[in-house]
Amino acid sequence: MDADIKPTTHAVEAGALREVLPARPRMLALGEPIHGEDALLEVRNALFRQLVEQEGYRTIAIESDCLASLVVDDYVTSGAGTLDDVMERGFSHGWGASAANRALVRRLREHNDDRPASEQVRFAGFDGPLEITHAASPRHALTALHGYLAACVDTDLMPCTASALDDLLGADAPWTEPAAMRDPAESVGQSAEAGRLRLLADDMVALLDAHRPHAVAATSREAFDRARLYGRTATGLLRYHHAMADPSPARMTRLCALRDLMMADNLLALAERGPVLAHAQNSHFQREKSSMQMWQGRVEWWSAGALVSERLGEEYAFVATGLGTLRHHGVDTPPPDSLEGLLHALPEDRCLVDAPRLATALGDTRLARLARRTSPWFGYAPLDPDHLTSVDALLFLKDVPRSAPAAAARASSGRA
Repeated sequence: MDADIKPTTHAVEAGALREVLPARPRMLALGEPIHGEDALLEVRNALFRQLVEQEGYRTIAIESDCLASLVVDDYVTSGAGTLDDVMERGFSHGWGASAANRALVRRLREHNDDRPASEQVRFAGFDGPLEITHAASPRHALTALHGYLAACVDTDLMPCTASALDDLLGADAPWTEPAAMRDPAESVGQSAEAGRLRLLADDMVALLDAHRPHAVAATSREAFDRARLYGRTATGLLRYHHAMADPSPARMTRLCALRDLMMADNLLALAERGPVLAHAQNSHFQREKSSMQMWQGRVEWWSAGALVSERLGEEYAFVATGLGTLRHHGVDTPPPDSLEGLLHALPEDRCLVDAPRLATALGDTRLARLARRTSPWFGYAPLDPDHLTSVDALLFLKDVPRSAPAAAARASSGRA
């Protein structure tokens, strides 16, 4: 054990976060180095519960489809639907199969039961309706926005009819064509109809903003904010589809940047209503540029965290998560001279680390000499020691066990 770094560690508790962070954040971004491990999500759930009870947090946001998540939010705030249906329809990326996510939704519903709206805890997804294989049709977002405007704005002011919008959208299948992810010629994102839809989406968002006082009074702030979400998603999706049809070498860079821009816009909107715990892959929250090796070569772009941090300043805090072993994926004990190796030598199974204080304890010379850990499995991204000085805190788990199979987890959590 390294005695120099032991004083930088704390228990994984909301109170410790309060001591470590320089200010109370409006956006507390908790990263993870790997997706799909319930052990990490269980730590997230416990920490969020403490943040709700001790720090007044009222929103948790995860890296999931922002429109699909409305199904979850409706369930946890009003009990609409059933838990099984919500877990099936309310998550993207397969997150609905997670026992820890199911436990989170169940807990939020129990917490909100019989509480007034002002005391309820909300759920949100902040990713766009995007998968690695395809992007969604803009139909849902555009038609929902049009429907909201048509109900509270004079017909003469509407830029198009619902029928005209439907004609321009056409069938959903061309929009969601999986081949378009690798072949821009398969995308409809730069068709004449898509171009017209981009203009209409912009017009409708402008109309919504221009009539904000009346719209909020005629409906509610909640309904208006949901319409804003539809507007952000419609314009973001249409930009994304336009970039999918781009044959230039910058295509994948644009797509990655547009996805994180959608994330950032959603996070900033959520922060308007109070402090938020956001949860996603570490790379989406880091202040440095993100990078990835793809079939077109290496791409780099500014992450959602970098964009939000620039806007919120000290009201944005990033807690990166690292781990020691993930043996069921071949990730064994980290090298002792790596950042994870130093933390793995500590006696605690898990700890919260004051990252700036750790960097000071190590000193510039020792920090520069830390080995870069490599992972034998593509799904785990080790901590980058060069990023330590730009992280507000580290959450470290010494060993991560295999998650329970989805079917067993589902059976043990019960049905609703």
